[in-house]
Amino acid sequence: MPKPMPALPLVAILRGLQPERAEAVGRILFEAGFQLLEVPLNRPGALESIDRLVRMAPAGTIVGGGTMLSEADVDAVAGVGGRLFVSPNMNPAVIRHAAAAGMLCAPGVATPSEAFAALDAGADALKLFPGEMVGPAGLKAMRAVLPAGTLLWPVGGVEAANMAQWCAAGATGFGIGGALFTPDCTDAQLAARAAAMVNAWRQAQA
Repeated sequence: MPKPMPALPLVAILRGLQPERAEAVGRILFEAGFQLLEVPLNRPGALESIDRLVRMAPAGTIVGGGTMLSEADVDAVAGVGGRLFVSPNMNPAVIRHAAAAGMLCAPGVATPSEAFAALDAGADALKLFPGEMVGPAGLKAMRAVLPAGTLLWPVGGVEAANMAQWCAAGATGFGIGGALFTPDCTDAQLAARAAAMVNAWRQAQA
């Protein structure tokens, strides 16, 4: 059964977010309209940051982990209330484990074979990664063979300036990392970038 999907399908990838800054960053992103926040696990403090974000997240938003490579990663994120599973790879066993935990699952795929295998394992959306390698042309080709309604979210190389091009090729959402958040960005910079991304998405849909 399909899980409820936030209206704004933009995943804020908060790599390197320090726990003491989590609430401030979350507040800026939620106020800008972001409803999906991902903290990759391959940096110190990730689980504590997820925990803090979960505790202050508004209704209708989903917080979780990225770079989730194992069932233990799924359990750790679920243990602090995370409900979003994002990975750079396609491991059917881990996807099934995350789906069984009730998480919104967006595993990484780069080929049609991986895409179909991920859907069979219970993926709710497909993270096209690395986006720069797949490109809009690759996305369009995959869109032609995947089941209608498949959610395709490019990650890597996504900016406000090229979002419309991706959407024209069939992208239904995005994961946005360094173009949105870096550990050294100021709150003002983050707010401006977040607003630009949300505006770019809305213009691309119009």
